Amino acid sequence: MPDEKITVLLVDDHHLVRRGFRRMLEDEDDIEVAGEASDGQEAIDKARELAPAVIVMDFALPGMNGAAAARQILKTAPQTGILMLSMHSEPNYVRTCLDSGARGYLLKNAIDLELTDAIRKIAAGQQVLDPRLEPVSGPAGEEAPELTPRELEVLQLIVNGKSNREIAQVLGLSANTIAVHRANLMQTLDIHNTADLVVYAIRNGLASLT
Repeated sequence: MPDEKITVLLVDDHHLVRRGFRRMLEDEDDIEVAGEASDGQEAIDKARELAPAVIVMDFALPGMNGAAAARQILKTAPQTGILMLSMHSEPNYVRTCLDSGARGYLLKNAIDLELTDAIRKIAAGQQVLDPRLEPVSGPAGEEAPELTPRELEVLQLIVNGKSNREIAQVLGLSANTIAVHRANLMQTLDIHNTADLVVYAIRNGLASLT
């Protein structure tokens, strides 16, 4: 049995998914589940608290998506290996996650046999990409403007179809503050209506349909 186990933080908003991953990983002698988180902000907090070697994180999280959370985590813990799980195989989602600093990207529909091997590779500093993905080249076209974590939270909730008032309730802010964030997003991205904002966010992997 190895002297030092690979510590893992599981991040997924579905408890049953996390439980399934935990059971799978608990069978491995060299892997230890250090903790769990259900959204992006909790992942950031738990990563700071637990300092796991590897974070297994769903891309489609409520509020802040996995790529945005990865950026924040790696600012303070650049040595952490992040493995992103997603239902999306489109290159723009993969590129967004890799640009955020994630070392791996696996599709969620058939990962049972791949997950433990991927975690070991990520812990060893290797990059892991699902073999079913299309080849991912460098950034396509213009690089997307960098948004703040709060702007990404607001953008995800806009994609979810929530109004300013509903977003304000979710984030504990005023509707006026959300209106300002929405206006800033449109100005930064040079987009002038909500429908185009939603299309842009999904197409560029900044948010997902949850």
